[in-house]
Amino acid sequence: MTATAVGAPARRRGRAGTVALVAAQVALAFVVGSGGAMKLAGEPTMVAMFDDIGAGQWFRVLVGGLEVAGAVGLLVPRLATLAAAGLTLLLLGATATNVVVLDASPVTAAALAAVAAAIAVVRVRRARAAST
Repeated sequence: MTATAVGAPARRRGRAGTVALVAAQVALAFVVGSGGAMKLAGEPTMVAMFDDIGAGQWFRVLVGGLEVAGAVGLLVPRLATLAAAGLTLLLLGATATNVVVLDASPVTAAALAAVAAAIAVVRVRRARAAST
């Protein structure tokens, strides 16, 4: 048994929890980054979807850029918490757009938003625990 310093957190985060967190970040980065790349590449289905939204193709490029930036941010430890929080907001916007504008199923966007939010919360809690 190892001794701990006074004031050190009694709980240690387990390796399995860390592996699960990193796996979730990589998976979310892949899914969101792929969607962002499709938007930036002008995939015809994405162009048509943003035509249906009615905000213009500049919005497709903006959203695609934010998705790619968020995906990259998830893979950079110093940026991962902020990237997860930003993607949560972006994906909540996508969920609302699917329901209100596109009359499409919000399940995928909502599930991805939940994963992004969970990553942000876990990373914030770990950072707080590490600073005490």
